Amino acid sequence: MSAAWHWHGGALDAAKAHFGTGGQPWLDLSTGINPSPWPDAGLMPIDWQRLPERSALEALEAAAADYFGLAPRHVCAVPGTEIGMRLIGGMIGGPARHVAPGYRTHGEMIAGSVPVGWSEAMDTSGTLILANPNNPDGRRVHCDDLGKLLARRDGDRWLLMDEAFADADPAGSMADAVRDERPLVIFRSFGKFFGLAGVRLGFVLGPEKLLTSLRQLLGAWPLSAAAVAIGTAAYRDRRWIADTRTQLRRSAAALDILLTRHGYRPMGECALFRLIETPDAAALFERLACQAILTRPFSGQPRWLRIGLPPDAAALDRLDATLGHG
Repeated sequence: MSAAWHWHGGALDAAKAHFGTGGQPWLDLSTGINPSPWPDAGLMPIDWQRLPERSALEALEAAAADYFGLAPRHVCAVPGTEIGMRLIGGMIGGPARHVAPGYRTHGEMIAGSVPVGWSEAMDTSGTLILANPNNPDGRRVHCDDLGKLLARRDGDRWLLMDEAFADADPAGSMADAVRDERPLVIFRSFGKFFGLAGVRLGFVLGPEKLLTSLRQLLGAWPLSAAAVAIGTAAYRDRRWIADTRTQLRRSAAALDILLTRHGYRPMGECALFRLIETPDAAALFERLACQAILTRPFSGQPRWLRIGLPPDAAALDRLDATLGHG
């Protein structure tokens, strides 16, 4: 099995090279990205001949801040949360722990970070890195427990929270807890909920002083004109956002019903993907891939398989039929 499929979702080229293209188009269910993206990205009037004006970047951060429920001074746009995590990790430094299993970058944000389970994380008082909802198991932590974690931190001991999958149900977000005096930093993704990962846009939410230092590292033009224009318009599209949250819940429920019917127990509370645990996860991955359906296996958890949302009823039926011919 190719290491590319374990490294990150979306390794479609590697899958095609190994399994071939066959007689039908590939169905990529290996990512946790909304398969029905914000529809107006291709209609935006992008000026490719000019660098983005500072006022346009400020408008983007203001639109995102309004969406997150924060003052704009607590929001810094970055060219993808991956870069934001690594920059903040380098700025904070020092001893740290990251909740595992989780997103691979969490263990790389701060040199020497030690993996811990959730129960152990509740008892630690140093800098802690975690995701809510978590990836890949979709576990959600109640805000009361997150508040207890935050209360154990002060000074140079931070709570660094990855909320890349929080948009589908913002009630679980800790964004409203961000304050200048609190050692809390939150990372938010644009591409997952809005289905536009190629835009490479994310946000860091945190104390103003920390974000001022982050902006100095990013430089004068951290984002493309396309990212600024698309992000601003998408965050202002409240009707699409509300409708999409409803549709994602319906799609996740339909996927739950399908997986349960085939004898699997879907796990997770993130509407963008489900995790199943089965002794034949590797064989199931291979069988689906042979039918041009890509899912996400995990080398460290060989019994796990993560399955993203099928984009439409036809794709759901195709997954149903393939699972039924095992």
